[in-house]
Amino acid sequence: MGDRMLERARSAATSAGLPTRAVPPGTAGRILAAGLELFAEKGFSGTSIRDIGARAGINSATLYSHYRSKEHVLAALVLLGHQELHGRLQHALVTARGGPAGKLAALVRAHVLAHAEYAQLALVANAELHILGGEAAAPSLALREQSRQLLLALLDEGVRGGEFTAADPLLAAAAIVGMGRQVAHWYRPNQPYTPEQIADTFSGYALALVGAAEHDREK
Repeated sequence: MGDRMLERARSAATSAGLPTRAVPPGTAGRILAAGLELFAEKGFSGTSIRDIGARAGINSATLYSHYRSKEHVLAALVLLGHQELHGRLQHALVTARGGPAGKLAALVRAHVLAHAEYAQLALVANAELHILGGEAAAPSLALREQSRQLLLALLDEGVRGGEFTAADPLLAAAAIVGMGRQVAHWYRPNQPYTPEQIADTFSGYALALVGAAEHDREK
């Protein structure tokens, strides 16, 4: 993605905030909220540690007592984003009704909703992950792979059972993930679509992509 496209995506990601159950209390949480806003607005490289402190209403010394560097703030945010998504995907699979088609619809719906409801967090978690070093990125990369394996296992189940006709599940998975991930780049709360409408529509797209029969979609 070019710089201009990424800038437009940042301005589009107006769904702010962090999952409250995952945010540390007090000053640490305020630092993460400030870092999220700034990384989404200006990117990691365009944000200074002083910027984060000023947005959080604290000085740099106080910030360093909670996070050793700007990279540590980013690593915490990236991990929060991946934890939120993975948790939603797991919950979707456990509570989904029906066979592979029903599970895929639920999985895609959860994926899209996470990227619409927490667009800023999703944008930062995906666009800035490459900045982190190996050790800092490892927990998030592990969760990303686990989430990918949930989808791949489901597609394999559907193909083996004759419910899906996708010739290449790996490419199908890449298309489904990419489709949902892009929601964070363009979704705005003032659009004529609710997150639920987008999630339901994209679930239908995913089912069509893997060749789920119409009667299987309704199970």
